[in-house]
Amino acid sequence: MAGASPGQDVPVVLSVLGRPPTGRPPGVLAACDGSDGSLWALDRAMTEAELFGLPLYVLAVVNPAPAGYPPGMAELVQESVETLVESMADGLRRAVAAVSRQRARPFAGEMSLHVVLGNVIEVLLEASTRQHTLVLGTRGNGGFARLLLGSVSAAAVHHASCPVLVVPAPAEA
Repeated sequence: MAGASPGQDVPVVLSVLGRPPTGRPPGVLAACDGSDGSLWALDRAMTEAELFGLPLYVLAVVNPAPAGYPPGMAELVQESVETLVESMADGLRRAVAAVSRQRARPFAGEMSLHVVLGNVIEVLLEASTRQHTLVLGTRGNGGFARLLLGSVSAAAVHHASCPVLVVPAPAEA
């Protein structure tokens, strides 16, 4: 959606196949889980997309069963998975609106939001294929933790198919 402002609906594309949508032009891919770090990264991703005139794909990954389901349980938890995905989509919309409100001027480019089921690292690495840049935040809020990348950031830096921009917390945070 071009020129989406905080008050407008931003399309959310839900994929339950465990893979982000394909067939779109390369763009800036922002990983967003609602944490402060991901919100700072989303702001930077908006800037990057505008600078390069690229679409912005905001991706949230939901891993409803990190260890998998025992046989026969998948059908029983389907409703709660759908609720979890809807909740993540709502959180993603609110995150985009919050970041947009904090910017000096609203994001003026093409943006779409994607909620995907699967393992966070696997989905991000697959989604990085054919993208211009992957932008994500760091983990840790201070002291020694600021020196470390989280496991997702570290995996992306080492294995993504495109350049990765890891955005640290602002100095005043």
